Amino acid sequence: MSGTGVETGLWGIVLGAGLMVKFVLLVLIMFSIVSWAIIAYKLLLLRKIDKESARFYESFWGNKQFAQIYAESRGLKHTPLCALFTSIYNEFSPEKAGEFGREDLLRLERMLKKTAAVELARLEHLVSFLATTGNTAPFIGLFGTVWGIMASFREIGAKGAANLATVAPGISEALIATAMGLIAAIPASVAYNHIISKTDRVATDMVNFSSDLLNIIEKQVSKK
Repeated sequence: MSGTGVETGLWGIVLGAGLMVKFVLLVLIMFSIVSWAIIAYKLLLLRKIDKESARFYESFWGNKQFAQIYAESRGLKHTPLCALFTSIYNEFSPEKAGEFGREDLLRLERMLKKTAAVELARLEHLVSFLATTGNTAPFIGLFGTVWGIMASFREIGAKGAANLATVAPGISEALIATAMGLIAAIPASVAYNHIISKTDRVATDMVNFSSDLLNIIEKQVSKK
């Protein structure tokens, strides 16, 4: 391949870009790499949560004692339902039901809300980076494009010529920055919406389970 062919190739255009455009491309590549790492981690975590939640529900609704449920769920480290149950198990047992009053039930409810908030924050950790990438990457790429076009116009002014051969290389370098911004932003935006949707569903499961757990405890307390 001739030297001209190399320079007109994508890699040749990147190598021939100005320092600012190269810096913009480097930033966008880093954004993209981190975004994909977060996406892979979160999707894997959500899959584990789905599987462990199903196992926990099977154990919980199997009409077993709290001690049995606790023993069977100790290995479930990812589902937040297990964390909710454990927080209550450490404070309540059917044997202590007769000692519980209204204030104690309100205290358990506050504990469940606090635990749910902690688990939700854990699920949402790092996800905001995807939103940041989706919102800012196109503008970072656009900045690189504008800078590259400005450099092209400066070169036109220096050479005193405005033909296609003079303008095309600089514009090509500039447009690569915009393309890279979109390449980083689009997967991040799609993944963010998907992960937030799945996280909201997990949050709803936590609210429903907390309500069910409190109802069971209230029934046991009322029998004493």
